[in-house]
Amino acid sequence: MKTIAIVEDEQDIAELILINLQKSGFKAFMFSDGSALFSFLSKKQIPDLILLDIMLPDMDGLEICRLLKKDHDFSSIPVIFLTAKGEEVDKVVGLELGADDYITKPFSPKELVARVKAVLRRRNITEDSGGRKIVIKNVVIDPEKYEVLIENKKIELTLTEFNILHLLASGKGRTFTREQILENLWKGEKAVIDRTIDVHIKHLREKMGKNARMIKNIRGIGYRLE
Repeated sequence: MKTIAIVEDEQDIAELILINLQKSGFKAFMFSDGSALFSFLSKKQIPDLILLDIMLPDMDGLEICRLLKKDHDFSSIPVIFLTAKGEEVDKVVGLELGADDYITKPFSPKELVARVKAVLRRRNITEDSGGRKIVIKNVVIDPEKYEVLIENKKIELTLTEFNILHLLASGKGRTFTREQILENLWKGEKAVIDRTIDVHIKHLREKMGKNARMIKNIRGIGYRLE
């Protein structure tokens, strides 16, 4: 049973999410602010996914996400932002911080559950590889551990960043269009904005340092790994 942490200070919304997740077979916990979430995490109770509201009483969701992604123990937890803000700039900021999805209120419970399932399904995207490591020069991609090593040093990637890199590496030399990348990762279930893939690629390149040049932008088409 997958565990979902709901960080939402509006009680009625949190309870609505909780009920619908439980109906769909998930185990869920509610937290009204960031302090309560981090207290839960400090007990080594690691959820499979966090639904995170941006407007919270003690610290905003963007700051919570930033802290999670900086912590080795929590950086790989997928995060879906829940917020009333619908501007594209807010979505881009969330993605740049490492969030995996972004749902704008009001939303239907059915849509929310579908998004949660889609993000969790990405954890299984590498099953067909049989867990085999991919080695390209000094870069090692380990789909079994969801780890990437560069010159024997681990770099911290979000789940989405890892899956994009693994997809490009599994078809080394092949150019993937943005539509193909989205279809491989989200299976048509994610309501994406135009810049989603570009934002994740930008973040991935920053973390790869000098090895970023391996990821080539094919103008007007998409990306490939060389």
